Amino acid sequence: MLLYIGLLVQSNLVPRRCVGTHHERPLSFTTFILSFVLMLQPSLSRPWFSFFLVAIGVFLATMDSSMVNVALPTIMRAFATTLPQTEWVALIYLLTITVTLLIWGRLADRLGKRKMYLLGMLVFGLGSAACSLASTLFLLVVCRFVQAVGASMMMSSGPAIIKMVFPVHQLGRTLGLIGVATSLGLMSGPVVSGFLIHFYSWRALFLVTVPISLICVAVGWFRLLPAPPLASPSSRKQPPLDWPGLMIWALLVTLTALLATHYGSWSGEMVLAGLFGFVGLFFLLIAAEQRAAEPLFPLALFRDRHYALAMICAALSFTVLFVVLILIPFYLDYVLRLPVDRIGLVMMAVPVAVFVVAPSSGWLYDRIGARLLTTGGLTLCCLALILLCLLDARSGVMDVAWRLALLGAGQALFLSPNSASVLAAAPPQQIGITSGMLATVRNLGMLAGVTLAGLVFGGVFSWLSGGLDLKDFTLEHGAAFITSLRVSFGLAALLALAGAILSGRRG
Repeated sequence: MLLYIGLLVQSNLVPRRCVGTHHERPLSFTTFILSFVLMLQPSLSRPWFSFFLVAIGVFLATMDSSMVNVALPTIMRAFATTLPQTEWVALIYLLTITVTLLIWGRLADRLGKRKMYLLGMLVFGLGSAACSLASTLFLLVVCRFVQAVGASMMMSSGPAIIKMVFPVHQLGRTLGLIGVATSLGLMSGPVVSGFLIHFYSWRALFLVTVPISLICVAVGWFRLLPAPPLASPSSRKQPPLDWPGLMIWALLVTLTALLATHYGSWSGEMVLAGLFGFVGLFFLLIAAEQRAAEPLFPLALFRDRHYALAMICAALSFTVLFVVLILIPFYLDYVLRLPVDRIGLVMMAVPVAVFVVAPSSGWLYDRIGARLLTTGGLTLCCLALILLCLLDARSGVMDVAWRLALLGAGQALFLSPNSASVLAAAPPQQIGITSGMLATVRNLGMLAGVTLAGLVFGGVFSWLSGGLDLKDFTLEHGAAFITSLRVSFGLAALLALAGAILSGRRG
Protein backbone atom coordinates (compact mmCIF):
# COMPACT_ATOMS: atom_id res chain seq x y z
CA MET A 1 0.00 0.00 0.00
CA LEU A 2 2.89 2.36 0.76
CA LEU A 3 4.30 1.59 -2.70
CA TYR A 4 0.97 2.55 -4.26
CA ILE A 5 0.77 5.84 -2.34
CA GLY A 6 4.35 6.54 -3.41
CA LEU A 7 3.34 6.10 -7.06
CA LEU A 8 0.53 8.58 -6.58
CA VAL A 9 2.94 11.07 -5.03
CA GLN A 10 5.47 10.67 -7.84
CA SER A 11 2.70 11.23 -10.40
CA ASN A 12 1.56 14.52 -8.79
CA LEU A 13 -1.83 13.06 -7.85
CA VAL A 14 -1.29 13.94 -4.21
CA PRO A 15 1.04 16.60 -2.76
CA ARG A 16 4.75 15.81 -2.56
CA ARG A 17 5.77 15.90 1.07
CA CYS A 18 8.81 13.71 1.16
CA VAL A 19 9.80 11.97 -2.02
CA GLY A 20 12.87 9.82 -2.05
CA THR A 21 14.56 7.95 -4.83
CA HIS A 22 12.43 5.60 -6.85
CA HIS A 23 12.83 2.86 -9.42
CA GLU A 24 11.41 3.31 -12.88
CA ARG A 25 10.99 -0.40 -13.56
CA PRO A 26 7.60 -1.75 -12.33
CA LEU A 27 7.57 -4.30 -9.55
CA SER A 28 5.54 -6.71 -11.66
CA PHE A 29 8.23 -6.80 -14.37
CA THR A 30 10.87 -7.90 -11.85
CA THR A 31 8.51 -10.44 -10.33
CA PHE A 32 7.75 -12.14 -13.60
CA ILE A 33 11.35 -12.11 -14.82
CA LEU A 34 12.07 -14.03 -11.59
CA SER A 35 9.20 -16.37 -12.42
CA PHE A 36 10.66 -17.12 -15.84
CA VAL A 37 14.07 -17.83 -14.30
CA LEU A 38 12.49 -20.20 -11.80
CA MET A 39 10.50 -21.91 -14.56
CA LEU A 40 13.68 -22.63 -16.49
CA GLN A 41 15.45 -24.22 -13.52
CA PRO A 42 15.62 -28.01 -13.94
CA SER A 43 15.51 -28.46 -10.15
CA LEU A 44 12.13 -26.74 -9.81
CA SER A 45 9.52 -29.32 -8.74
CA ARG A 46 6.71 -30.01 -11.17
CA PRO A 47 3.97 -28.73 -8.81
CA TRP A 48 5.65 -25.34 -8.50
CA PHE A 49 6.48 -25.22 -12.20
CA SER A 50 2.79 -25.84 -12.91
CA PHE A 51 1.91 -23.14 -10.39
CA PHE A 52 4.13 -20.54 -12.06
CA LEU A 53 2.77 -21.37 -15.51
CA VAL A 54 -0.83 -21.04 -14.31
CA ALA A 55 0.02 -17.86 -12.40
CA ILE A 56 1.55 -16.25 -15.49
CA GLY A 57 -1.53 -17.15 -17.53
CA VAL A 58 -3.75 -15.56 -14.87
CA PHE A 59 -1.46 -12.51 -14.86
CA LEU A 60 -1.74 -12.09 -18.64
CA ALA A 61 -5.53 -12.49 -18.75
CA THR A 62 -6.19 -10.09 -15.86
CA MET A 63 -3.66 -7.52 -17.09
CA ASP A 64 -5.32 -7.53 -20.51
CA SER A 65 -8.77 -7.08 -18.97
CA SER A 66 -7.71 -4.17 -16.74
CA MET A 67 -5.82 -2.48 -19.60
CA VAL A 68 -8.89 -2.56 -21.84
CA ASN A 69 -11.20 -1.23 -19.10
CA VAL A 70 -8.99 1.83 -18.65
CA ALA A 71 -8.72 2.30 -22.43
CA LEU A 72 -12.48 2.24 -23.15
CA PRO A 73 -12.90 6.06 -23.11
CA THR A 74 -9.93 6.40 -25.50
CA ILE A 75 -11.25 3.66 -27.82
CA MET A 76 -14.68 5.31 -27.82
CA ARG A 77 -13.14 8.60 -28.99
CA ALA A 78 -10.86 6.88 -31.55
CA PHE A 79 -13.76 5.18 -33.35
CA ALA A 80 -16.37 7.90 -32.58
CA THR A 81 -18.80 5.29 -31.23
CA THR A 82 -21.43 5.29 -28.49
CA LEU A 83 -21.03 3.74 -25.02
CA PRO A 84 -23.21 0.66 -25.84
CA GLN A 85 -21.16 0.05 -28.99
CA THR A 86 -17.79 0.51 -27.27
CA GLU A 87 -18.82 -1.75 -24.39
CA TRP A 88 -18.69 -4.69 -26.79
CA VAL A 89 -14.88 -4.55 -26.70
CA ALA A 90 -15.20 -5.75 -23.10
CA LEU A 91 -18.49 -7.61 -23.52
CA ILE A 92 -17.40 -9.94 -26.34
CA TYR A 93 -14.40 -11.04 -24.26
CA LEU A 94 -16.54 -11.89 -21.23
CA LEU A 95 -19.39 -13.28 -23.34
CA THR A 96 -17.12 -15.70 -25.20
CA ILE A 97 -15.47 -16.94 -22.02
CA THR A 98 -18.81 -17.38 -20.28
CA VAL A 99 -20.28 -19.38 -23.17
CA THR A 100 -17.29 -21.65 -23.90
CA LEU A 101 -15.69 -22.32 -20.51
CA LEU A 102 -17.71 -25.40 -19.65
CA ILE A 103 -17.14 -27.09 -22.98
CA TRP A 104 -13.39 -26.49 -22.70
CA GLY A 105 -13.55 -27.94 -19.18
CA ARG A 106 -15.17 -31.11 -20.55
CA LEU A 107 -12.64 -31.36 -23.37
CA ALA A 108 -9.76 -30.80 -20.92
CA ASP A 109 -10.95 -33.82 -18.91
CA ARG A 110 -10.71 -35.91 -22.09
CA LEU A 111 -7.71 -34.49 -23.94
CA GLY A 112 -5.54 -33.42 -21.02
CA LYS A 113 -5.55 -30.28 -18.89
CA ARG A 114 -1.93 -29.35 -19.68
CA LYS A 115 -2.43 -29.56 -23.45
CA MET A 116 -5.61 -27.49 -23.22
CA TYR A 117 -3.87 -24.86 -21.10
CA LEU A 118 -0.88 -24.44 -23.43
CA LEU A 119 -3.05 -24.37 -26.55
CA GLY A 120 -5.18 -21.69 -24.91
CA MET A 121 -2.14 -19.56 -24.15
CA LEU A 122 -1.05 -19.83 -27.81
CA VAL A 123 -4.50 -18.77 -29.11
CA PHE A 124 -4.58 -15.92 -26.59
CA GLY A 125 -1.23 -14.59 -27.81
CA LEU A 126 -2.23 -14.76 -31.48
CA GLY A 127 -5.55 -13.05 -30.72
CA SER A 128 -3.74 -10.27 -28.88
CA ALA A 129 -1.52 -9.62 -31.89
CA ALA A 130 -4.59 -9.48 -34.15
CA CYS A 131 -6.32 -6.95 -31.86
CA SER A 132 -3.46 -4.49 -32.33
CA LEU A 133 -4.05 -4.49 -36.11
CA ALA A 134 -7.84 -3.92 -36.06
CA SER A 135 -8.85 -0.98 -38.27
CA THR A 136 -12.50 -0.72 -37.17
CA LEU A 137 -14.43 -1.33 -33.98
CA PHE A 138 -16.10 -4.36 -35.58
CA LEU A 139 -12.73 -5.98 -36.41
CA LEU A 140 -11.48 -5.20 -32.89
CA VAL A 141 -14.49 -7.01 -31.44
CA VAL A 142 -13.86 -10.01 -33.74
CA CYS A 143 -10.21 -10.20 -32.68
CA ARG A 144 -11.22 -9.90 -29.03
CA PHE A 145 -13.39 -12.97 -29.64
CA VAL A 146 -10.32 -14.95 -30.74
CA GLN A 147 -8.37 -13.67 -27.76
CA ALA A 148 -11.22 -14.70 -25.43
CA VAL A 149 -11.28 -18.25 -26.83
CA GLY A 150 -7.66 -18.66 -25.73
CA ALA A 151 -8.32 -17.13 -22.31
CA SER A 152 -11.30 -19.47 -21.86
CA MET A 153 -9.16 -22.52 -22.61
CA MET A 154 -6.63 -21.40 -19.99
CA MET A 155 -9.27 -20.59 -17.35
CA SER A 156 -10.99 -23.94 -17.78
CA SER A 157 -7.82 -25.86 -16.91
CA GLY A 158 -5.74 -23.62 -14.62
CA PRO A 159 -7.52 -24.16 -11.26
CA ALA A 160 -7.90 -27.88 -12.01
CA ILE A 161 -4.13 -28.19 -12.57
CA ILE A 162 -3.48 -26.48 -9.22
CA LYS A 163 -5.97 -28.78 -7.46
CA MET A 164 -4.41 -31.92 -8.92
CA VAL A 165 -0.72 -31.15 -8.22
CA PHE A 166 -1.00 -29.76 -4.66
CA PRO A 167 -2.26 -31.56 -1.51
CA VAL A 168 -5.60 -30.43 -0.14
CA HIS A 169 -4.11 -28.84 2.99
CA GLN A 170 -2.13 -26.43 0.77
CA LEU A 171 -5.03 -25.59 -1.56
CA GLY A 172 -6.16 -22.40 0.20
CA ARG A 173 -2.61 -21.06 0.42
CA THR A 174 -1.85 -21.88 -3.23
CA LEU A 175 -5.05 -20.29 -4.51
CA GLY A 176 -4.20 -17.29 -2.35
CA LEU A 177 -0.91 -17.01 -4.25
CA ILE A 178 -2.86 -17.25 -7.50
CA GLY A 179 -4.80 -14.29 -6.12
CA VAL A 180 -1.47 -12.46 -5.86
CA ALA A 181 -0.84 -13.16 -9.56
CA THR A 182 -4.33 -11.84 -10.29
CA SER A 183 -3.61 -8.65 -8.36
CA LEU A 184 -0.25 -8.20 -10.09
CA GLY A 185 -2.01 -8.39 -13.45
CA LEU A 186 -4.68 -5.95 -12.34
CA MET A 187 -2.03 -3.63 -10.88
CA SER A 188 0.14 -3.67 -13.97
CA GLY A 189 -2.74 -3.26 -16.42
CA PRO A 190 -3.85 0.30 -15.57
CA VAL A 191 -0.27 1.60 -15.33
CA VAL A 192 0.84 -0.05 -18.57
CA SER A 193 -2.37 1.06 -20.28
CA GLY A 194 -1.99 4.68 -19.20
CA PHE A 195 1.68 4.78 -20.21
CA LEU A 196 1.16 3.22 -23.65
CA ILE A 197 -1.89 5.32 -24.51
CA HIS A 198 -0.14 8.49 -23.36
CA PHE A 199 3.06 7.89 -25.33
CA TYR A 200 1.93 5.57 -28.14
CA SER A 201 -1.59 4.33 -28.93
CA TRP A 202 -4.25 2.03 -27.55
CA ARG A 203 -3.12 -0.51 -30.17
CA ALA A 204 0.11 -1.04 -28.27
CA LEU A 205 -1.86 -2.45 -25.32
CA PHE A 206 -2.47 -5.73 -27.07
CA LEU A 207 1.17 -6.29 -28.04
CA VAL A 208 2.40 -6.42 -24.43
CA THR A 209 1.14 -9.95 -23.75
CA VAL A 210 2.28 -11.52 -27.05
CA PRO A 211 5.97 -12.28 -26.29
CA ILE A 212 5.22 -13.56 -22.76
CA SER A 213 2.50 -15.88 -24.11
CA LEU A 214 4.76 -17.37 -26.77
CA ILE A 215 7.67 -17.90 -24.33
CA CYS A 216 5.36 -19.67 -21.87
CA VAL A 217 4.03 -21.94 -24.61
CA ALA A 218 7.55 -22.87 -25.71
CA VAL A 219 8.81 -23.54 -22.18
CA GLY A 220 5.65 -25.38 -21.13
CA TRP A 221 5.73 -27.58 -24.22
CA PHE A 222 9.09 -29.06 -23.22
CA ARG A 223 8.70 -29.04 -19.43
CA LEU A 224 4.99 -29.44 -18.71
CA LEU A 225 3.72 -31.90 -21.33
CA PRO A 226 6.26 -34.70 -20.59
CA ALA A 227 4.98 -34.84 -16.98
CA PRO A 228 2.87 -37.83 -15.87
CA PRO A 229 -0.87 -37.37 -16.49
CA LEU A 230 -2.81 -35.60 -13.72
CA ALA A 231 -5.40 -38.36 -13.58
CA SER A 232 -5.76 -41.83 -15.01
CA PRO A 233 -8.06 -41.86 -18.02
CA SER A 234 -11.26 -43.81 -17.59
CA SER A 235 -11.56 -47.08 -19.49
CA ARG A 236 -15.30 -46.64 -20.07
CA LYS A 237 -16.58 -45.15 -23.28
CA GLN A 238 -17.05 -41.40 -22.95
CA PRO A 239 -20.59 -40.08 -23.62
CA PRO A 240 -20.95 -37.48 -26.38
CA LEU A 241 -20.44 -33.84 -25.53
CA ASP A 242 -23.55 -31.82 -24.80
CA TRP A 243 -23.62 -29.80 -28.02
CA PRO A 244 -27.36 -28.97 -27.82
CA GLY A 245 -26.85 -27.57 -24.33
CA LEU A 246 -23.88 -25.52 -25.52
CA MET A 247 -25.84 -24.02 -28.42
CA ILE A 248 -28.82 -23.09 -26.24
CA TRP A 249 -26.52 -21.62 -23.57
CA ALA A 250 -24.69 -19.54 -26.19
CA LEU A 251 -27.98 -18.18 -27.57
CA LEU A 252 -29.29 -17.43 -24.08
CA VAL A 253 -26.24 -15.47 -22.93
CA THR A 254 -25.90 -13.61 -26.24
CA LEU A 255 -29.58 -12.63 -26.28
CA THR A 256 -29.29 -11.35 -22.71
CA ALA A 257 -26.28 -9.19 -23.58
CA LEU A 258 -28.02 -7.80 -26.67
CA LEU A 259 -31.17 -6.97 -24.70
CA ALA A 260 -29.15 -5.17 -22.02
CA THR A 261 -27.03 -3.09 -24.41
CA HIS A 262 -29.35 -2.35 -27.33
CA TYR A 263 -32.78 -2.12 -25.74
CA GLY A 264 -32.81 1.64 -26.39
CA SER A 265 -32.52 1.23 -30.16
CA TRP A 266 -35.06 -1.62 -30.40
CA SER A 267 -38.78 -1.20 -30.85
CA GLY A 268 -41.17 -2.29 -28.13
CA GLU A 269 -42.15 -5.36 -30.14
CA MET A 270 -38.50 -6.41 -30.51
CA VAL A 271 -37.85 -6.01 -26.79
CA LEU A 272 -40.96 -8.04 -25.95
CA ALA A 273 -39.92 -10.76 -28.41
CA GLY A 274 -36.46 -10.80 -26.86
CA LEU A 275 -37.91 -11.27 -23.37
CA PHE A 276 -40.13 -14.14 -24.54
CA GLY A 277 -37.10 -15.65 -26.28
CA PHE A 278 -35.07 -15.42 -23.07
CA VAL A 279 -37.74 -17.26 -21.04
CA GLY A 280 -38.15 -19.91 -23.73
CA LEU A 281 -34.42 -20.54 -24.04
CA PHE A 282 -34.04 -20.76 -20.26
CA PHE A 283 -36.61 -23.56 -19.91
CA LEU A 284 -35.31 -25.24 -23.06
CA LEU A 285 -31.81 -25.30 -21.51
CA ILE A 286 -33.09 -26.96 -18.34
CA ALA A 287 -34.94 -29.60 -20.38
CA ALA A 288 -31.89 -30.28 -22.58
CA GLU A 289 -29.58 -30.63 -19.56
CA GLN A 290 -31.91 -33.11 -17.87
CA ARG A 291 -31.85 -35.34 -20.97
CA ALA A 292 -28.11 -35.12 -21.70
CA ALA A 293 -25.89 -38.12 -20.87
CA GLU A 294 -23.13 -35.77 -19.73
CA PRO A 295 -24.76 -32.34 -19.27
CA LEU A 296 -22.90 -29.11 -19.83
CA PHE A 297 -24.15 -27.87 -16.45
CA PRO A 298 -23.74 -30.36 -13.60
CA LEU A 299 -27.27 -29.80 -12.24
CA ALA A 300 -26.82 -32.62 -9.72
CA LEU A 301 -23.99 -30.72 -8.04
CA PHE A 302 -26.27 -27.71 -7.56
CA ARG A 303 -28.43 -29.78 -5.24
CA ASP A 304 -25.60 -29.36 -2.72
CA ARG A 305 -26.47 -26.18 -0.82
CA HIS A 306 -22.86 -25.21 -0.22
CA TYR A 307 -21.96 -25.66 -3.91
CA ALA A 308 -24.96 -23.69 -5.17
CA LEU A 309 -24.52 -20.77 -2.76
CA ALA A 310 -20.78 -20.58 -3.44
CA MET A 311 -21.43 -20.30 -7.19
CA ILE A 312 -24.16 -17.66 -6.77
CA CYS A 313 -22.00 -15.58 -4.42
CA ALA A 314 -19.04 -15.77 -6.83
CA ALA A 315 -21.21 -14.40 -9.63
CA LEU A 316 -22.52 -11.58 -7.42
CA SER A 317 -19.03 -10.59 -6.24
CA PHE A 318 -17.74 -10.12 -9.78
CA THR A 319 -20.92 -8.35 -10.86
CA VAL A 320 -20.43 -5.59 -8.28
CA LEU A 321 -16.69 -5.41 -9.00
CA PHE A 322 -17.15 -4.85 -12.72
CA VAL A 323 -19.86 -2.24 -12.26
CA VAL A 324 -17.15 -0.21 -10.54
CA LEU A 325 -14.30 -1.09 -12.91
CA ILE A 326 -16.34 -0.03 -15.95
CA LEU A 327 -17.74 3.24 -14.57
CA ILE A 328 -14.91 4.67 -12.44
CA PRO A 329 -12.55 5.31 -15.42
CA PHE A 330 -15.30 7.42 -17.03
CA TYR A 331 -15.78 9.31 -13.75
CA LEU A 332 -12.04 10.01 -13.46
CA ASP A 333 -11.85 11.08 -17.11
CA TYR A 334 -15.07 13.05 -17.65
CA VAL A 335 -15.70 14.53 -14.18
CA LEU A 336 -12.31 14.80 -12.45
CA ARG A 337 -10.55 15.45 -15.81
CA LEU A 338 -7.53 13.27 -15.06
CA PRO A 339 -5.13 12.30 -17.90
CA VAL A 340 -5.21 8.66 -18.88
CA ASP A 341 -1.87 7.72 -17.28
CA ARG A 342 -3.10 9.12 -13.93
CA ILE A 343 -6.36 7.20 -14.27
CA GLY A 344 -4.33 3.98 -14.48
CA LEU A 345 -2.58 4.77 -11.21
CA VAL A 346 -5.83 5.46 -9.38
CA MET A 347 -7.36 2.21 -10.65
CA MET A 348 -4.39 0.36 -9.14
CA ALA A 349 -6.03 0.76 -5.72
CA VAL A 350 -8.17 -2.35 -6.25
CA PRO A 351 -5.38 -4.80 -7.18
CA VAL A 352 -2.99 -3.35 -4.59
CA ALA A 353 -5.52 -4.25 -1.91
CA VAL A 354 -5.97 -7.70 -3.45
CA PHE A 355 -2.20 -8.15 -3.44
CA VAL A 356 -2.03 -7.38 0.28
CA VAL A 357 -5.08 -9.34 1.45
CA ALA A 358 -5.23 -12.43 -0.84
CA PRO A 359 -2.34 -14.43 0.73
CA SER A 360 -3.73 -13.89 4.24
CA SER A 361 -7.19 -14.85 3.06
CA GLY A 362 -5.95 -18.19 1.68
CA TRP A 363 -3.92 -18.84 4.85
CA LEU A 364 -6.95 -18.15 7.06
CA TYR A 365 -9.14 -20.45 4.99
CA ASP A 366 -6.80 -23.38 5.71
CA ARG A 367 -7.48 -22.75 9.42
CA ILE A 368 -11.03 -21.47 9.88
CA GLY A 369 -12.87 -22.43 6.68
CA ALA A 370 -14.78 -20.29 4.21
CA ARG A 371 -18.01 -19.05 5.80
CA LEU A 372 -16.76 -16.15 7.94
CA LEU A 373 -14.23 -14.99 5.35
CA THR A 374 -16.62 -14.99 2.39
CA THR A 375 -19.42 -13.30 4.34
CA GLY A 376 -17.04 -10.67 5.69
CA GLY A 377 -15.56 -10.05 2.24
CA LEU A 378 -18.91 -9.36 0.58
CA THR A 379 -19.93 -7.16 3.52
CA LEU A 380 -16.78 -5.07 2.94
CA CYS A 381 -17.70 -4.81 -0.75
CA CYS A 382 -21.16 -3.54 0.19
CA LEU A 383 -19.65 -0.91 2.51
CA ALA A 384 -17.20 0.21 -0.19
CA LEU A 385 -20.00 0.65 -2.72
CA ILE A 386 -22.05 2.72 -0.27
CA LEU A 387 -19.01 4.96 0.25
CA LEU A 388 -18.48 5.22 -3.53
CA CYS A 389 -22.02 6.61 -3.76
CA LEU A 390 -20.76 9.66 -1.82
CA LEU A 391 -18.31 10.73 -4.54
CA ASP A 392 -19.04 13.99 -6.36
CA ALA A 393 -17.36 16.50 -8.68
CA ARG A 394 -15.32 17.93 -5.79
CA SER A 395 -13.87 14.61 -4.61
CA GLY A 396 -10.10 14.21 -4.64
CA VAL A 397 -7.98 11.40 -6.01
CA MET A 398 -7.36 9.87 -2.60
CA ASP A 399 -11.11 9.94 -1.88
CA VAL A 400 -11.54 7.60 -4.83
CA ALA A 401 -8.42 5.50 -4.17
CA TRP A 402 -9.13 4.44 -0.58
CA ARG A 403 -12.71 3.46 -1.45
CA LEU A 404 -11.44 1.33 -4.33
CA ALA A 405 -8.87 -0.24 -1.99
CA LEU A 406 -11.67 -1.20 0.43
CA LEU A 407 -13.55 -2.84 -2.44
CA GLY A 408 -10.41 -4.76 -3.46
CA ALA A 409 -9.85 -5.96 0.11
CA GLY A 410 -13.39 -7.31 0.24
CA GLN A 411 -12.94 -9.12 -3.06
CA ALA A 412 -9.65 -10.68 -1.92
CA LEU A 413 -11.15 -11.78 1.39
CA PHE A 414 -13.97 -13.52 -0.47
CA LEU A 415 -12.44 -15.08 -3.57
CA SER A 416 -9.75 -17.56 -2.43
CA PRO A 417 -11.80 -19.18 0.39
CA ASN A 418 -14.86 -19.44 -1.84
CA SER A 419 -12.96 -21.14 -4.69
CA ALA A 420 -10.93 -23.39 -2.40
CA SER A 421 -14.00 -24.61 -0.51
CA VAL A 422 -15.72 -25.71 -3.73
CA LEU A 423 -12.65 -27.38 -5.25
CA ALA A 424 -11.73 -29.17 -2.01
CA ALA A 425 -15.20 -30.75 -1.80
CA ALA A 426 -15.40 -31.79 -5.46
CA PRO A 427 -14.83 -35.50 -6.26
CA PRO A 428 -11.81 -36.24 -8.50
CA GLN A 429 -13.93 -37.02 -11.55
CA GLN A 430 -15.67 -33.64 -11.21
CA ILE A 431 -12.57 -31.45 -10.79
CA GLY A 432 -12.47 -30.33 -14.43
CA ILE A 433 -16.15 -29.37 -14.64
CA THR A 434 -16.06 -27.72 -11.19
CA SER A 435 -13.07 -25.63 -12.24
CA GLY A 436 -14.95 -24.71 -15.41
CA MET A 437 -18.09 -23.82 -13.42
CA LEU A 438 -16.12 -21.55 -11.09
CA ALA A 439 -14.61 -19.69 -14.03
CA THR A 440 -17.99 -19.60 -15.79
CA VAL A 441 -19.87 -18.00 -12.90
CA ARG A 442 -17.05 -15.51 -12.38
CA ASN A 443 -17.17 -14.45 -16.01
CA LEU A 444 -20.96 -14.49 -15.97
CA GLY A 445 -20.71 -12.07 -13.06
CA MET A 446 -18.27 -9.87 -15.00
CA LEU A 447 -20.58 -9.94 -18.01
CA ALA A 448 -23.54 -9.02 -15.80
CA GLY A 449 -21.51 -6.18 -14.24
CA VAL A 450 -20.59 -4.69 -17.62
CA THR A 451 -24.13 -4.93 -18.98
CA LEU A 452 -25.68 -3.68 -15.74
CA ALA A 453 -23.33 -0.69 -15.67
CA GLY A 454 -24.22 0.27 -19.23
CA LEU A 455 -27.94 -0.42 -18.76
CA VAL A 456 -28.48 1.47 -15.50
CA PHE A 457 -25.95 4.26 -15.93
CA GLY A 458 -26.80 4.83 -19.60
CA GLY A 459 -30.55 4.79 -18.94
CA VAL A 460 -30.43 7.20 -16.00
CA PHE A 461 -27.98 9.56 -17.73
CA SER A 462 -30.10 9.64 -20.88
CA TRP A 463 -33.22 10.38 -18.84
CA LEU A 464 -31.61 13.18 -16.82
CA SER A 465 -29.80 14.77 -19.80
CA GLY A 466 -32.76 14.84 -22.17
CA GLY A 467 -31.91 11.76 -24.24
CA LEU A 468 -28.15 12.26 -24.66
CA ASP A 469 -25.51 9.53 -24.82
CA LEU A 470 -22.32 9.65 -22.76
CA LYS A 471 -20.30 10.58 -25.86
CA ASP A 472 -22.21 13.93 -25.84
CA PHE A 473 -21.09 14.70 -22.27
CA THR A 474 -20.09 18.26 -21.40
CA LEU A 475 -19.36 19.87 -18.03
CA GLU A 476 -22.94 21.08 -17.72
CA HIS A 477 -24.05 17.43 -17.53
CA GLY A 478 -21.92 16.80 -14.43
CA ALA A 479 -24.91 16.57 -12.06
CA ALA A 480 -26.62 14.01 -14.32
CA PHE A 481 -23.39 11.98 -14.46
CA ILE A 482 -23.00 11.93 -10.64
CA THR A 483 -26.63 10.93 -10.10
CA SER A 484 -26.32 8.12 -12.65
CA LEU A 485 -23.13 6.93 -10.96
CA ARG A 486 -24.80 6.88 -7.53
CA VAL A 487 -27.82 4.93 -8.78
CA SER A 488 -25.53 2.35 -10.40
CA PHE A 489 -23.34 1.95 -7.30
CA GLY A 490 -26.40 1.84 -5.03
CA LEU A 491 -27.83 -1.08 -7.00
CA ALA A 492 -24.45 -2.83 -6.87
CA ALA A 493 -24.37 -2.34 -3.07
CA LEU A 494 -27.73 -4.13 -2.80
CA LEU A 495 -26.34 -7.04 -4.82
CA ALA A 496 -23.28 -7.24 -2.55
CA LEU A 497 -25.54 -7.25 0.51
CA ALA A 498 -27.61 -10.08 -0.98
CA GLY A 499 -24.39 -12.02 -1.59
CA ALA A 500 -23.25 -11.52 2.02
CA ILE A 501 -26.60 -12.78 3.34
CA LEU A 502 -26.48 -15.85 1.10
CA SER A 503 -22.87 -16.56 2.01
CA GLY A 504 -23.73 -16.51 5.69
CA ARG A 505 -26.30 -19.26 5.08
CA ARG A 506 -23.94 -21.69 3.36
CA GLY A 507 -23.33 -23.63 6.57
